[in-house]
Amino acid sequence: MTVEDLLTMRTGHASMTSGSAWRPIKTSWVAEFFKIPVVYQPGTKWVYTSAATYLLSAIVTKTTGETVADYLKPRVFDPLGISGYEWPVGPEGISPGANGLSWRTVDCLKLGILHAQNGMWDGMQVLPADWVAAVQQPHVKDIYGYQWWIGPETFYADGLFDQLSFVFPRHNAVLAITAGIPQRSGFNKLVFRHFPAMFAGAAANNDADADKLKARTAALQLLPVLVPASSPVAAQISGKTWHMPDNADAIKSINLSFADKTCTFTLEDGRGTHRIEVGLDAPREGNTTMTGNKLHHEYQPDVMRVVASGTWRDLRTFVMTWTFVESAFRDTVTCTFEGPQMRFARSVNVNSLALDMPTLMGKLA
Repeated sequence: MTVEDLLTMRTGHASMTSGSAWRPIKTSWVAEFFKIPVVYQPGTKWVYTSAATYLLSAIVTKTTGETVADYLKPRVFDPLGISGYEWPVGPEGISPGANGLSWRTVDCLKLGILHAQNGMWDGMQVLPADWVAAVQQPHVKDIYGYQWWIGPETFYADGLFDQLSFVFPRHNAVLAITAGIPQRSGFNKLVFRHFPAMFAGAAANNDADADKLKARTAALQLLPVLVPASSPVAAQISGKTWHMPDNADAIKSINLSFADKTCTFTLEDGRGTHRIEVGLDAPREGNTTMTGNKLHHEYQPDVMRVVASGTWRDLRTFVMTWTFVESAFRDTVTCTFEGPQMRFARSVNVNSLALDMPTLMGKLA
């Protein structure tokens, strides 16, 4: 198996390995890679797999003694003015490679512009031009190059749930997107169809359509509309604690404390005690240690930025929206109060596996 086999996802593996499969594992992921059966001759069969990119990352660290992020900082990130990113490492101090990088949408745009300019940035040859040419060649079935996907008139970087950087060389254009879109939505096909069309014919010079688009985008908003509502149940349950039965998520107890314009939601699980300040009149932004875990593609950072709001759907049902704004995830959390019991349900907008955790029935302490 060669480095080029890893670059082109032709490892000889029979099926993909998702990053979520290894994230819970605390021992060597390099060892996990070599446990995967090589069913086909490497270089002969394409199977998309995060395991291939992880091993490339491990090779960089083995060769340079640095994580991928540290290696790229003076060579790519600093020249492009990319800062404030986070890329936690896994076991043995090796970056996941294929996933886990958090940065701004403008940084994703810069990545595409760098490739659109054949590796040049501000008069500096940051990437070799022949490398930029190589990554966009259809090494596999006209769909995959070197870690970049190939599409009609474009090559593009594609992160799960649609973190995207499209390069359109013929139009000298780049489109960057940070999103939370379910898998197999067909979103990329919409980009292929409509984005290049904007540069051609009447559509490129239609002021009326441009004004309509401007008006539409100005009215868009990221967060769902909050409709404030109250219930007399809030005063009855405020400050009380519900104990949960044994469950796969190790949730032990839940407490809701209501004030005039906020609800402090507290959950205790196997990792500790976690709180979210929930706005009742408007969303509240803050930090939380609240676990995402299985609903969040097995990501479980120590701290996440969250925007939270809540309202009463009816007299006994309190519904919260937790938007983890530095990720693709938005959770809907429903607490239904039935006498001394509380029904707790949690779901997420996107995930690689289940979108709902099993509903729990808690009892008052």
